[in-house]
Amino acid sequence: MIQDAPISPGQNALAAILMLATALGLTIFWILFFTVGLAPDPAPECYLVFEHSFPLPDSFLALAFFIAGVLRLKKRREGAVLALASAGALIFLGVLDFSFNIQNGVYAVSTFDLAANAFINVWCVGLGLFLIKTFGGFRGC
Repeated sequence: MIQDAPISPGQNALAAILMLATALGLTIFWILFFTVGLAPDPAPECYLVFEHSFPLPDSFLALAFFIAGVLRLKKRREGAVLALASAGALIFLGVLDFSFNIQNGVYAVSTFDLAANAFINVWCVGLGLFLIKTFGGFRGC
């Protein structure tokens, strides 16, 4: 069972707001990607193939974060469970993206690409760890 008691109201609200912001950020990223063409210039040959595999899972993740954020604002326990599942997915996304960027020289394209991609990767892993720390108070096994 998840323990809600040790989570302060401020920490709960912060987590909910960060989840909602992440859901919005994922949505805005894909809107911009498909409308203005967010991509490094020059993009590695496999970049678009790699990126085109993410809209569906990112949409599920954005929806999960939106629902988890709303549920946590309502102080519903189900929001904590969904936040933990989403945290794992977000950490995986951040590490996978980091691995791709390192292997394909995306960070080296420009200072902007380095800053933007590093921010996204740190946000994903950092928020995922924060959510695990915030909602991960399981009892027993």
